Parts: sequence; C-alpha cells; structure tokens
Amino acid sequence: MAVSACEIRGAGLADVPQLFALIQELARYEHLEDAVTGSLEALQDHLFGDPRYVEVLVAEVNCNVVGYALFFTSYSTFLTQPGLYLEDLYVQAPHRGQGIGTALLRHLANVVTERQYGRLEWSVLDWNESAIAFYETLGATVLPDWRICRVTGPALTTLASP
Repeated sequence: MAVSACEIRGAGLADVPQLFALIQELARYEHLEDAVTGSLEALQDHLFGDPRYVEVLVAEVNCNVVGYALFFTSYSTFLTQPGLYLEDLYVQAPHRGQGIGTALLRHLANVVTERQYGRLEWSVLDWNESAIAFYETLGATVLPDWRICRVTGPALTTLASP
C-alpha cells in the first residue's frame, strides 16, 4: 500500500475511542502497559475541552485510523519561541514501512512552520534503534547528553508539599 492511500487529518470527537486504543497499543509495544492509568474520557476532555491541552493528527487508511501524532505547545527560552513537543508518534505494525510515520512528521513540521514556531522536539527510547535510525534519516538530531526527568504520583505529591 502506498502512502498516497493515507490521509492525514486533525482528530475529531469520533476518533477518541480509536485513539485511546492506539495509545494502549503503543504502551504494549513499549512494554509500559501498567503506565496507562488515564481514561478515554480524560483524553477526550484534554483534546476538545476548554482549555485544550493537546492536539492530535491521525493517519487514516481505508477509513481506519492506523496511526497518530499527539502533540502540544512547548517553549524554548534560548530561541524565545514556542515549539511543538511530540508526545507520541505511533503507526500500527501492519502499516509501518509505508511512509505513514514520515507523512505524520511532515504534516507536523508544516504545522510548526505555519505557526512560525522555532522547533519540533520529541523523545525516543534508547533501545528503539529502528525509530532512532528513521528519525535521523528525516534530519532529527538525537541529543546524547540529555536525559528526561519526571516526577509523578506520590513523589510529585511529596515534592509539592511544604
């Protein structure tokens, strides 16, 4: 199947159940099923409520959502410009290698350019060598000296306490 058979579009309310199922699929792929503690309802509210916290592009093949890119606005103090942070890029296994991931990233790069933002950033798991190689072919730089820091759950509650 050629990439021309793929349509990239903004997600709608009707896509939320499929999106949540794809998020669960991504978690299984990354061996992080236990980390999915959110709900379909929360995702819907964050996508379409007020305020909107995230945006999603979907890749559709034959009227089926087979991939997505979930992103939100970030900010670079060094560039003094907003940017987009890509939280998830996922394409179902049977549809990989057909240009769908590239099409999603190109569309997202166009969003960054149209909004006159300074950069597009995302993280990749260090064991995912095929994804790293794919991103590098698109011109991405994998930053070797940076590590992600995260505080959640009880540690976040403790940190927030006086």
